[in-house]
Amino acid sequence: MNRSLVLHDWVVAGIALAAGIAAGLLLRVLLRWLGKHALRTRWTGDDIIVDALRTIAPWAAAIAGTAVSASALPLTDRVAGIVNHSLTALLVLVVTFTAARVIAGLVQSLAQSRTGVAGSATIFVNITRVVVVVMGVLVALESVGISIAPLLTALGVGGLAVALALQDTLANLFAGVHILASKTVQPGDYIRLSSGEEGYVVDINWRNTVVRNLSNNLVIIPNGRLARTNMTNYARPEQELTVLVQAGVGYDSDLEHVERVTLDVVDSVMTDISGALPGHEAAVRFHTFADSRINFTVILGVGEFSDQYRIKHEFIKRLHRRYRAEGISIPAPARTVSLQQDVPGPPAKATAFPHQREAPAAALSGLSEPVEPSR
Repeated sequence: MNRSLVLHDWVVAGIALAAGIAAGLLLRVLLRWLGKHALRTRWTGDDIIVDALRTIAPWAAAIAGTAVSASALPLTDRVAGIVNHSLTALLVLVVTFTAARVIAGLVQSLAQSRTGVAGSATIFVNITRVVVVVMGVLVALESVGISIAPLLTALGVGGLAVALALQDTLANLFAGVHILASKTVQPGDYIRLSSGEEGYVVDINWRNTVVRNLSNNLVIIPNGRLARTNMTNYARPEQELTVLVQAGVGYDSDLEHVERVTLDVVDSVMTDISGALPGHEAAVRFHTFADSRINFTVILGVGEFSDQYRIKHEFIKRLHRRYRAEGISIPAPARTVSLQQDVPGPPAKATAFPHQREAPAAALSGLSEPVEPSR
């Protein structure tokens, strides 16, 4: 300190600090007004940026006011350096956490815009947030004069031990990154595993893949298992798919008439029902002479996997009603059962010894001695 503090120094410092705080409050109000207008746009990125600015701008103004206030005071070089380094580190941390939230929000917004679902692949969001925060903390430590080289060396040695202890966790982490990078599965896809689990992919995080089945329950699948198992993805290469419905008519039916009526019903369902494909080319394929009817397959087009149940339901109802109106029979399976009585056998042959009489039942059962034949 080169000179003593006087009242003028305190007044200037107080005015600078108050101006910084007032500027921060004014910026917060202005950014809140700007955020209301950002909500009216369809792009969610401006909402994330404005929300981040509402955090960083008041802090930056307050830190700037504090720096000006400190410079107005006759501080020693050592104290001034400590104050400047502390304020710089604080500003770096505020910017770091704000940048982490902005970048993570933009990554999540990008994932949501590509998948079209509310859930997203949080594994990329979390990795992005951790990387930005770690880099910002390292810069803050360097700004206050702490060397980060020994810290990086310790982290490298400790990271090897952690990697050995968390093999399963790291395997799931890299499996999740591989799944998303290869675009095998994306949030919003409907998948079915060879083990039977199926549903919509809600999220892929650093350890698990969350799947919501049609009963609205969540199935948690480790990323490593998902990467190793056989899987059917009903959303790749496109969500539209065909559905096969089996039917049959009697042998006395006019198959040309059956085909025309069925195609007419298919066209009406494809046009009227939500989730169907109006431009789908209807098809009927006869394929089997069964015991009591001729079987055929009807090919329907649906927009995505869960739409097939509603479309099948409506198609079967309309087809049954139309067949009844047209007089087309759908016979039930029938079987002809022939019952045959046993043919009576030839009369019993005479005994080889006519003079021998039949032994009593007791002898036959072994309860008494056999009876000698009469002479």
